[in-house]
Amino acid sequence: MKTMVNISLIVTLFVSILLGSAEARANQQVHPGDIVRIVLPGEATLEGNYEVDRKGQLLLPEVGPVMVSGFNEAQLQRQIEKKLSVAFRDLESLKVELAERRLRVSVLGYVKEPGEITLAAADATSGVQLAIEQAGGLRPGAQLDRMLLRREGLAEPLVFNYKRYLDSGDISALPRLQTLDVLFIPASPKIGNVAVEFDPKALSDKGDAAEDRSAVKVFGEVYSPGSFSYRQNASVVDMLMRAGGVTRYASVEQIRVIVDGEPQLFNLTAYLDSGDASLVPNIQPGATVFVPKQEVEIKTGSNTVFVMGEVFKPGAFEGGSSATFLDILANAGGPTRFAETRQIRIIRQDGGVERFDLAAFTEGRISTLPKMAAGDALFVPEKTDLNEKSWVKVAPERAVMVIGEVVRPGRFEWADEMNLMDLLAHAGGPKSSGDTAKIKIVYQGAGNQTRSVNFDLQAYVSGETSGQPLPRIVAGTTIMVPELPDDPSDNKSQWVRQRSEDSIYVFGQVVAPGRYRFDPKMHFLDILAAADGPSRDADIRNVRISHRNGEHSEVTKLDLALYFETGDENLLPKVVPGDSIYIPEKNRDWLSEKKEQTVRVLGAVRKPGRYRFADDMTLLDLLAEAGGLDNEGYPEKITVVNLSCCKDQAQTFNLKEFAQTGDFSMLPVIRAGDTVYVPNKADSNWSKARQGLEDVFKVVALTALLL
Repeated sequence: MKTMVNISLIVTLFVSILLGSAEARANQQVHPGDIVRIVLPGEATLEGNYEVDRKGQLLLPEVGPVMVSGFNEAQLQRQIEKKLSVAFRDLESLKVELAERRLRVSVLGYVKEPGEITLAAADATSGVQLAIEQAGGLRPGAQLDRMLLRREGLAEPLVFNYKRYLDSGDISALPRLQTLDVLFIPASPKIGNVAVEFDPKALSDKGDAAEDRSAVKVFGEVYSPGSFSYRQNASVVDMLMRAGGVTRYASVEQIRVIVDGEPQLFNLTAYLDSGDASLVPNIQPGATVFVPKQEVEIKTGSNTVFVMGEVFKPGAFEGGSSATFLDILANAGGPTRFAETRQIRIIRQDGGVERFDLAAFTEGRISTLPKMAAGDALFVPEKTDLNEKSWVKVAPERAVMVIGEVVRPGRFEWADEMNLMDLLAHAGGPKSSGDTAKIKIVYQGAGNQTRSVNFDLQAYVSGETSGQPLPRIVAGTTIMVPELPDDPSDNKSQWVRQRSEDSIYVFGQVVAPGRYRFDPKMHFLDILAAADGPSRDADIRNVRISHRNGEHSEVTKLDLALYFETGDENLLPKVVPGDSIYIPEKNRDWLSEKKEQTVRVLGAVRKPGRYRFADDMTLLDLLAEAGGLDNEGYPEKITVVNLSCCKDQAQTFNLKEFAQTGDFSMLPVIRAGDTVYVPNKADSNWSKARQGLEDVFKVVALTALLL
């Protein structure tokens, strides 16, 4: 019985705790950073967790922002239901609850990742440390004892000592965070006013020691000058090592050490050579060590040789009479990767200049080295950069110009072992717009006289001229790669750059007439295709080609239609630059044709006139070309007048009877020069008889009226 009573008390207590917890949660107000859960069965796009932003709003689908800050759960339910009712109808199953309490805090200042972070509300007590951790941690140099907490409603920021918490672990040293708090971590004043990465050990040695009168000051030609904390029994060498050692420019024989106001000279070289500790001055608190810069002494003398330019260690070098050119160059560290070893110059003491090709020596093409004497100067020039526009680095007597349609036109240094192909490759090669069949090489002669040579690179590459040597290139030569002419159909102004003897003219009924430049080996059809072919009005049976490159002008006739019918390549003429191609119009004016080459069609036809006649045509073809008989034409008495050597002969043709029988033997023979006449119906015998009868009836009728 007693056990049952205890169980009942426990259950009652547990239920009261749950109810109290639920009531407390229901009265909690929503703040920025909290998570609100929305459940609405059937609406998957709406269900989920939503975070309250800094303005205290929820951004919901379909309805947009909803203000919820300061609401409890009941108010939150009504507010969201009211907003959703605009876009959703069935909200009976809507459930809204405060899912998680969170804090939205900004961490700024001397942290690795400043910005806004979120914390669980349960971590508000220890939230400062967690906030700093989420911000990436403190940067070296952050001031720990004066951190600031800014909060809306507080007139002054709250200052707290974070270092005290780190030393003692006392959580009461940290303020309790609230949502929208701003935590600011300042920088320590001991790191100066320039934000740099530094070694904390160096800070303790230099920065902290700068405020100590007992610090030892080391400056001058050392790698890390500064004020260093004094250490018992420290020597000058120890202080120099703490300053990073001396630089390459230090005068180690003239180091100044000031102890108790008394300056002393310290010869580091003598100490290192002898190891005598008595040469090292004693260091006292507040001492000063200065390492001066070495004064460069100009070396002169009977055994001095000077090395300048692109070597690793230029300067004056002393050597005996046995020192060779390579010995002196090796002592200077050798050429750098920017050195032009083909153009090394030796400037003699008497003013003469001698050139030496070190690359040729290393390749075995020359075997003798220049002799070096005291007072001589060895100069290694800088290699010319292809992108370098300062052309004064290459003298005219060793330069070649490449202009025109190449990738990198310019002025290039020339060597005798190079050829034309090397030079074109050095310039990046011709562009796609370059005319490689017309490369021009211009040689500079005496008295400003020039001589030019044409070179066909296309024929050379194809092997047609492989047995012929390449044109010789010397310094001062100019290589010109001309540009191919532009499309003449849309840029006729470019024709001025094209010579007439290099052009083929295409006139008449083609789509793009104009001047075209082609290789002499190209086909007639290539030329015609470049002009976009004949137009629809072209008479391809009477193409004319005018040849102008011979001693006398010559005209070739071409029946292009016959070529397309037979495929006979022998019908196509050979066309070379300078020739002209003319394609006449199909239905041109008959006055331009000779009467012996045409047939006249007269009388009652729709289009009387002179027509060009071919041997394979018939009278029917001719009448069809003339548009056929008109409405007054008389088909039964068509007359054909044949032109013969002696006299004209006439014959008639009954087109109506031919249409009924289809007998082709009835068709008269037509020849060039003949005449075809189609009479009018009014000229027929029946028409005349009918007209006579009408006249008789008119006379009889008139007589009857008179009587």
